Amino acid sequence: MKALPQIDVVIESPLWTALPEAEALAERAALAAVAAGDVAVMNGAELSLMLADDAAVRELNRTWRGKDKPTNVLSWPAADPDDLARSPHCGDIAVAYETLAREAAEEEKTVADHFTHLVVHGVLHLLGYDHETDDEAEEMETLETEILAGLGVADPYATGRAGLDDVAGEALER
Repeated sequence: MKALPQIDVVIESPLWTALPEAEALAERAALAAVAAGDVAVMNGAELSLMLADDAAVRELNRTWRGKDKPTNVLSWPAADPDDLARSPHCGDIAVAYETLAREAAEEEKTVADHFTHLVVHGVLHLLGYDHETDDEAEEMETLETEILAGLGVADPYATGRAGLDDVAGEALER
C-alpha cells in the first residue's frame, strides 16, 4: 500500500462556513491526488491546507510571487519530489474562498467540485507536477481529470481551463 500523508486543514476565514464539508472534501481530494501521483511520500508526513479569504491569499501572492492580487490556490512544496519519501512535510497549500466561489459561479460549477479540483491541483504541485510547458500541462491536466473522475467530479477542462490559466496552482519556492 502506498504511503499517505496526514492532512492538516486550517480554516482561517469564516467565509468557509458556506462550504461546511470543506475539510472532508480537502482530505479526500488530497489523499486521492497523492495516491494517484507517481511520487512517493513519507507515511504520515504533514500536508497543510489553509482555507483563507482573498485578502490573505493576496498577501501571500504579493509576498511570494510579487503579484499584488488574490488567486485561487497557491502551493509551497516542502521538498523536491525525489526527497518527499524522506520528508516529514509535503508542503503547504492556500485556497482563497471568494476567488473559488466567483470562479465556480462563472463556470457554472458547484463550489464543492471546484474546491476539490483546486486541492487536487495544489497537491500535484507539491508532488512536482507543473504546467509551465504544453507537455507538462497535458500530463498534469490528464492526471487531474482522472483523479477528479474517481471522486465523482466532472472534467474541469471540458469547457476551458477552469480558471487555472492565470496564476493558480503556482508551486512556490520557500
